[in-house]
This record gives sequence, structure tokens and C-alpha cells, in this order.
Amino acid sequence: MSYMLEGHAHRGSLINSAARFECDVCDRSYGFGYSCDQCKFIIHLECAFVFNAKEIWDHPSHEGHCLKLLTTGAPDHTDPKCHLSGKKIRHLLYHCSVCELNLDVIDALCARAHLNMPWHPHPLLIVDITSRMTCNICRNGGKQGYLCPRCRLVVHESCVSQFVSQDITHPSHVRHPLKPITDGALGYSDGSCHLCGEDAGNLLYHCDICIFNLDLECAINKPPPVSLSNMKVHEHHTLTLMPRLISYVCDACGTIGDRSPYVCVECDFMIFHQLCAQLPRVIHVNHHDHRVTYKYPLGSGPGEWTCGVCWKEIIWSYGAYSCSICPRYAIHSLCATRKDVWDGKELDGIAEEVEDIEPFKRNNDDNTITHFAHEHNLLSLSKGDEESSLCGACVRPIGSSTFYKCSESDCSFILHEACADLPKKKRHFLSPEPMDLRLQSKSHLKSCGACHLPICNGFIYSNFDLLCTSIAFPFIHGSHDHHLLYLELQYGAVKTCQSCGTDEDKVVIGCKKCDYFLDFRCPTLPLTVMLPRYDDHPLTLCYGDEKASGKYWCDICERETNPEFWFYTCKDCGVTLHPGGKVRYDYELLPNNTSSRPLCKNCRSRCPGSFIVKQINLDPTFCSFYCYKSFNWDFAIEWLFTTVKVISPPWAIGANSSTAAVKMFLD
Repeated sequence: MSYMLEGHAHRGSLINSAARFECDVCDRSYGFGYSCDQCKFIIHLECAFVFNAKEIWDHPSHEGHCLKLLTTGAPDHTDPKCHLSGKKIRHLLYHCSVCELNLDVIDALCARAHLNMPWHPHPLLIVDITSRMTCNICRNGGKQGYLCPRCRLVVHESCVSQFVSQDITHPSHVRHPLKPITDGALGYSDGSCHLCGEDAGNLLYHCDICIFNLDLECAINKPPPVSLSNMKVHEHHTLTLMPRLISYVCDACGTIGDRSPYVCVECDFMIFHQLCAQLPRVIHVNHHDHRVTYKYPLGSGPGEWTCGVCWKEIIWSYGAYSCSICPRYAIHSLCATRKDVWDGKELDGIAEEVEDIEPFKRNNDDNTITHFAHEHNLLSLSKGDEESSLCGACVRPIGSSTFYKCSESDCSFILHEACADLPKKKRHFLSPEPMDLRLQSKSHLKSCGACHLPICNGFIYSNFDLLCTSIAFPFIHGSHDHHLLYLELQYGAVKTCQSCGTDEDKVVIGCKKCDYFLDFRCPTLPLTVMLPRYDDHPLTLCYGDEKASGKYWCDICERETNPEFWFYTCKDCGVTLHPGGKVRYDYELLPNNTSSRPLCKNCRSRCPGSFIVKQINLDPTFCSFYCYKSFNWDFAIEWLFTTVKVISPPWAIGANSSTAAVKMFLD
């Protein structure tokens, strides 16, 4: 994601707090950061206060000349060390071009700080607090305040007077008063809040007798309640907060905790803070068709319990969600209440409505059906002569499949029998909300929310195409020995598809145990394809082999095929093809088998390859996808992973479409 750092001229990238990096200001390696590729520096967002002082004229160690902030490191002809502390200079520094003086950023600002306050051990600067320098107490910017360059404390004058005025007695620690601290947790403590476990920060309350830390969020802004009553996970008794560092296993979710549980002494029941105390009783999850209900303990049964979301073991003696209709289906408490799994609605006490998901009704009097997506009745037909017609749902050839055809003679609407049976509503792991089946208009073409490819003029489920919503869970694919799970990536994380080498930063299908990941374009590739106009033999999908001998060349684009990635090949005649690329919907791929080879619009040469790219009903012809791309930079060229069309929809063959040998051919 591109990001503009206030006070800096270049756009850069945000860095996730989970990524390991060293800030060029403070040398610490945790927190959110900003990376400037042009200046080659990395800085914490909280350290960006240095851009407020780009020039220093009144520095006590160097009066008379201006010190300027440099972002690309010390000049080559100078000593890359700080002239105050002697430590090595990094990309950010203050420099005097007259004296060739280099100063470390923190050392320079600390030497300039001269305001001493009894409530803080370090000298402070008086600064104007900008929007990027939010006050550590009120979390707002603006107005004048104090800045400590050494520990990065930023605070309004009015806020600090309230914070340091007196000790407090907090309900979670009534035995002793808590003292305010402004320079971070003391070294003998673990540096985190004893209630929420977050970093306590610069400003916190502390008890030196009990070695107890409390951050501002838990102390003032959102203090946790001392007791909890009428919780759905434990209705019998009141739960009491135990504000201590203690190792335990949460009875509600089975997660290991290390501090401040809510406990019921009478029942020997402990839960992990407030998150588990607020678990709903009855919910709907997108991984299952029926409602699931919270149960503690889950209880024993034949064999082991396996979570229906993460596919890991569930310990029967802790709480979890289970289905009353499917006796072996259960989900971890925290997996079931994830934002990408649960829609956030508590269904306890709400009667379950029977949803009408049937896509059509049968008309017994004339052997027709009335489908919700078409205005006319559809006539039920068996296999016929409609191989060249396109299904109105999946936009693929009817082929030899059974189908429904519009009963009106002047209407060409036609559906595969399998496509006509698609339910009007569907629960799928791609969305926490139920998906609605609808007809996509050609005038509103957009990209699929999973594979990011153009959605054709046919049926879609909400914002996803039919191929992506046909992927079952867990997904069994022939390229890997283990089942593959749907994974949402954390901000800043990137996974590489094992099929095509594409980097994905949002969602993938993968196996964490083996570090194996696929994007949403590749898993639905069929194992076998047919190109009748080009080759009479079936082409088989190969999953890549690093030890492959020799080179493979794609017979369509005539470029080398990387044997580490997936490709199609014919074992009989040696034909090899990339999984492919598709251009705009108004272009088509045709065999180059005429007596006179056409002239390429881009390179002005006779097309030498086995295939050509041609605009439908118009003259422009290109000898390859690359010539087309070079000539049409202004077009939205979208990568697909097949250059041919499926005769039967994948959901007509089985839950795992990639395991089916689906014949394919060119129009």
C-alpha cells in the first residue's frame, strides 16, 4: 500500500508490526513502520517527529551554522559516525555542509532538549503536536506539548498535568495505589499491561510492591469490569477478575492464557479475559449449512474432534461450537467467531426460518420449469445438438450435457441442467454473509472478489464467480498430499502461488504445515483438456518438477515454459502449453492453419505461431498474446488460466472440480 509520510517528499510503503525491521531513528525492531524505497530508510511511524525539525539553527553543540536533516545517509566524503556519540550513522542524520559535521538524529535532538520536568527523567522539547504526533494520553493531535526524543513521549501540557497529579486506586488492584510513570515500564517488569497483555508504552500506572503494570487503556479509557454476570458461557455464577500473571487454559476456548483470567471458584471455571466471556450461544457460520451452538464442555465422542474451520484438534473437555444435526461437526470457539467466518449475529431465541433456496419450480402440466433468473418457462431437454450454444449461467458451451432451453422460439436462453440446479442462496467460506445467486449483466462487468478476474455475463454468487464458489472446504487437490484451507493473510504478508509464481497479499488456499499456497485462479484448472482443432490427444496438467531435464516451449506463445510451475503437455506428441492468458471478451484465440498466414497488426510480420489472436468480427490480427499486449497498452488485459472453454461446469462433476478430467475445446 502506498503511503505519504507527513513531512517527507516521497511516497512509501507501510510495514506490518509483525515484520522484522530496524528503525533508522531509534534502532528498535517492533511496531508499525514506513519504508521509503528512494531514500532507502525505514522509520517507525511514532519516530516521524524528526521531520518536524528538518533544520536546526540553535543546536547547543554547533551554533552559527544550520544542521539539515538528510534521509539518504551521510555524504560519501564524510566520516559516517556521529560527532557527539561516535556511533555509526544510518540513513537519517543531521548534517552541516560547512563543517562536514554529522549528528545522529536522537543524539542531536536529545542535546537540543533542555526543558527539565520533575515528572520525567529526560530533558524535553516544546513542540507543536501535529496529526502524526498524537498525544500519548488523549490520542489527539494539535496544540502545543512536550516531546522526549529519547523515549518518544508525546503529551499535551494539559494532559500531563492531569496524569501526574496524583496516584490512583484502581478496582483491579485495590491493595496498593498505582503510581504514574512517564518513561516506560521499569526494567524488573515484563513491560506489558497485566490485564490486556499489550505493550504498556511510555505512560502507565505501576505498583512497585506487586510489580503490577496497567496501561492507560485499561486504567482510564476502557477499564475491564471487576466481575461479569449472566454470561452465556457460564450462567450459573458470577465471574470475578483475577488480576495476576498466571498460566492457565481457558475453559471457553481451550487457548493458553498467561494473565488476568475471569474465574468461578465454585465451578473451577476460568476464561481468557472478556473476549471469551462475550461468546454468543447460537450462530451461523459460513463453513456449515446448519446453525451451531456453544457447548461446555464439548464432550467426548467416537474418535477425536476436528475443527471445521482450522482443521485442528478440539479438546473435548473445553468449550466449542457444535451442530445438533451433524453429530460429528464442531468448531473452535475462536474460529467460529472470527470476522471472516461469522456474520456477527446472535441467533439465540430467534426462530430459524426455512429459506427458499430452490432456483426453479416444475410445471407439471407442460414439462417445463420456471427459473427465477429468466422471464420465460424453460423446456427440459436431454442431450441434443446444442454443443455450440453457451450456457446462460456459466457462459461455457453446452456440449453433450443435458440442458434446459427457453420455450419461446425467439429466445436463445439455455442452461446446463447442473447450472439450473444451483441454489439461490449459498454459504461459502469466501463471505461471512450468505451469498445470493443472481444474473450478472454485461453492462456491469467487474472482477471476482477472490481470483480478481473479469466476471462473465452469467450467474454470480454476490461478488464471486461460479468457479471460485465451487471450491469446497477443505479443498483436496492433486498437487499436494494434505488438504488445503482458505487463509486470509495479515496486512503486509505475501505468499507465492506454487502453480504460477504470482505473489498474493490478501487471500490464498494453502497448507501452513508445508508452506504450500495457491491463488484462487489455479486450483480450478482441469486435469485434462482437449484442443480438437489443434491436437487430437488430451493435454494433461503437470504440477511442476524442479528436476525436469531439457527445456519446454509453449506452442502458443513460443516462449519457454518454467518446469517449476504448472503447464499442460501431451505425452504422445510432446505439445506443451502455458495454462494461458486471455484478453478482452471481444477477442478470440484461433488456430493458425490457413494456407496464407495473416499479417500481425503489431509486428507487421506473417504470424509464425500455431495460434493467432483476433478481434471478433473485425480485421485486426496478432500473432501472439505479447503482440496483442504491446499494441493495446490502454486495454485492461486480464490474466486467466485457461485459453479454452469447459464443456461441463465443474460443479456438475464433483465438489473438487480440479480432480475431474474435463474436456475443453476452442470455439
